[in-house]
Amino acid sequence: MENPKTSVIVTVKNPMKIGIPKEITPNERRVALTPEVVAKLAKTGNEVLVEDGAGEGAFFADDDYQRAGAKTVSAAEVFGNADIVVKFHKPLDNPRLGKHEVEALREGAALIAFLYPATNPDLVKRLMARRITAFSMDLVPRITRAQSMDALSSQANVAGYKAVLVAAEVMPKFLPMMTTAAGTIRPAKVLVLGAGVAGLQAIATAHRLGAVVWGYDVRPVVKEQVESLGAKFLEFDLGVKDTQDKGGYAKELSGEAKRKQQEMLAEKTKEFDVVITTALIPGKPAPRLITKETVTGMKPGSVIVDLAAGTGGNCELTEPDKTVVKHGVTIIGPTDLPSTMPMHASQLYARNVVELLRLIIKDGKLNLDFSDEIIKGTCITHGGQNLRG
Repeated sequence: MENPKTSVIVTVKNPMKIGIPKEITPNERRVALTPEVVAKLAKTGNEVLVEDGAGEGAFFADDDYQRAGAKTVSAAEVFGNADIVVKFHKPLDNPRLGKHEVEALREGAALIAFLYPATNPDLVKRLMARRITAFSMDLVPRITRAQSMDALSSQANVAGYKAVLVAAEVMPKFLPMMTTAAGTIRPAKVLVLGAGVAGLQAIATAHRLGAVVWGYDVRPVVKEQVESLGAKFLEFDLGVKDTQDKGGYAKELSGEAKRKQQEMLAEKTKEFDVVITTALIPGKPAPRLITKETVTGMKPGSVIVDLAAGTGGNCELTEPDKTVVKHGVTIIGPTDLPSTMPMHASQLYARNVVELLRLIIKDGKLNLDFSDEIIKGTCITHGGQNLRG
């Protein structure tokens, strides 16, 4: 593969046409750009094309988009006329188009979405064949300058918050301490496994709701963050010193360290009413933290919310997108909690995307400076090439 030029200016029609299709992934209610962001794009001379009904699931009406300066059009017009198409999910076979969404894109157009190229090689080939310039929002680098574009973190915040509410609804107890005429009810105990963005938000939310909260992570460096949110930090000696990679993510543990971790967690989880798991390792299946034997030792009525269900689950008994009861423990495996809070999840994603658009659009043209760390990191295909190798 030839390396792209350091700086490439792709000349497109002026004004730049930005398209927002309706998401067709089952049960998805979010929309990639909201009227708030559309208004900003329109004021800077861009033409925004929104598919009819694209924002309905997130409670944004076509009239809202029209007032913001957008045109509401058919799916075919969005994909066929837009210079840049912005989505949440990867392109799929679209019944409204009668074809795959990649085939509906104008050849040489740009696409922004969560594409996960490492696990979607066939999609990458399709994008290359259509000479699509594709940006994958899951690849925004974790650097200070890119924080405003970090859609993984914005959606993880939503998931961490909602996970606590889901657990509270199912749990047969109060979360906070309750002092009543009939006596005092002790607060529930919540354990959050994984102290990334989702985990920290879950800790903060459970604490705000009055639970006694503990957090655990293999990375000792996050202890201060956990404690700053009002929780206690659960510490184990796994005999491992280097547990964090250069990007700040947790590293995969050795077989022996995994076994020790499972044993120690099996002993501690008996104390908790709710366990929320958020542990992930980039590019690998979710680490197995809770075995089926661990579940048998938990208190009847306990609840596990496994936010890693979509990548194999942190709990051995998790079933993706299902709620199951095993040994008296309710195990919930949501794979897309942010879509259950579509209004704010959409607003956050839209703000992430508009910052990327500001970076790549210059004077009505798509300006790709491949010496820029953000563009280099997020752009996966361009000019028929696979930029990820």
